[in-house]
Amino acid sequence: MKKRKPELKPDIVLKNYWRNNEQFADLFNALLFDGKQMIEPEELTDIDSEESLILEHKKYAESVKASRDNIKVRKNSAARGVEFMMLGMESQSHIHYAMPMRVMGYDYSAYQKQYTSNAVKCQNGKELDADEYLSKMKKTDKFKPVITAVVYYGEEPWDGAVTLHGMLDIPQEVEPYVNDYRMLLIQARNSLLNFHDKRNKDFFHLLEIILDRTITRKEAKERAISYCEEHNTEKSVLMAVAGAANAKIDYHAFEKGEGKMCTLFEEIAEEGRVAGRKEGRAAEIIETGIEFELQDSDIIERLQRKLEISLQKAEEDWRICFQ
Repeated sequence: MKKRKPELKPDIVLKNYWRNNEQFADLFNALLFDGKQMIEPEELTDIDSEESLILEHKKYAESVKASRDNIKVRKNSAARGVEFMMLGMESQSHIHYAMPMRVMGYDYSAYQKQYTSNAVKCQNGKELDADEYLSKMKKTDKFKPVITAVVYYGEEPWDGAVTLHGMLDIPQEVEPYVNDYRMLLIQARNSLLNFHDKRNKDFFHLLEIILDRTITRKEAKERAISYCEEHNTEKSVLMAVAGAANAKIDYHAFEKGEGKMCTLFEEIAEEGRVAGRKEGRAAEIIETGIEFELQDSDIIERLQRKLEISLQKAEEDWRICFQ
């Protein structure tokens, strides 16, 4: 019997695209520095392989990796200003109205783990004054910055909050005293970022075409195929575009160069835009339920109610999420 190849899911393909240091660095340079090459690809390391500085033990790397779509550490020479920082990326296929709070939780977790790791070094109390001993932290100790970007691949403009204040019902009189938290949002449908990496340029340009609802699907397909042919777009980019659009295509064929651009864009324009969107929504409902520590039965019930699907389909989506 022929051995069945492992299935490549759209979200995995998309995560693999952003694991590339050149593309990852280019995205953050565009977002943070208007395209200036401040972050070099060779300065980036996947967090699961980083075991120095704040990452004192494997459990830290595993727990941070498990909660993020993509996360890397950046180290460079002290002469360039920032010696070390963590860069995280979250991919969203639909609008998440609690996203600022969710990002705040991710970032807080990273800082909390730095604090916990630092406290271990201070536990013996040697050379600490009373305040430092109680704080489990020296006055001179500093943590490393964490920056999280949210990349939204949905069709509709993001109409959710981008700050914690945007989620709160705050009386005007006390608003200045309520701490805020801002998230960095990139909308693939209209990113307006200054990319240098050709793959990123192609990736976001194709998504702008595909997500443009002012033109027909036929016109979008023709424009996308024409763009790919004119710019000789790499297969890895086409796979990532399909992943961002939740399209169900034969990714293995594209890896081997057998996939056809017209097939990909037909899928994105038709089934992928409907079934794929619902699949992405199911994953988000499950992930949110887990974050809020809901019972399995409650999450399955939410899947049924919000997606208007059968109990059998909800249970199937639940199982797929943990494969």
